[in-house]
Amino acid sequence: MDIYHIWFNLKPGVRDTAFTEALAGYMDHLRSLGAVESHRLMRRKLGLAPPGLGEFHLMIETRDMAQLETAFSHVASRAEPAEAAHHGVNRLVAGVSFGLYRDFPDEHRTYGEERF
Repeated sequence: MDIYHIWFNLKPGVRDTAFTEALAGYMDHLRSLGAVESHRLMRRKLGLAPPGLGEFHLMIETRDMAQLETAFSHVASRAEPAEAAHHGVNRLVAGVSFGLYRDFPDEHRTYGEERF
């Protein structure tokens, strides 16, 4: 699995429940297209997190880079209904940071032939 991580804060005045409702609609839309497998939303607890990361952490799981590219291409088209769903989430957040990680070790990893 490839996991797209997004750390962020909500803009001032945005209700956390309004954000979670918008996010659920957006993720349901992408999942219905087969563009993502699942997602998980987390919120910082007790103020414990590295400096600079937002209060919220969203993890979006895809099978592979091809599926992630499908999601990105769909959203980048700026066409409805993706545009409304993406805007409905994006307009609520600030201070966004991204990361892309994968499960390790990789399923297809060969052992014993490494040169470094």
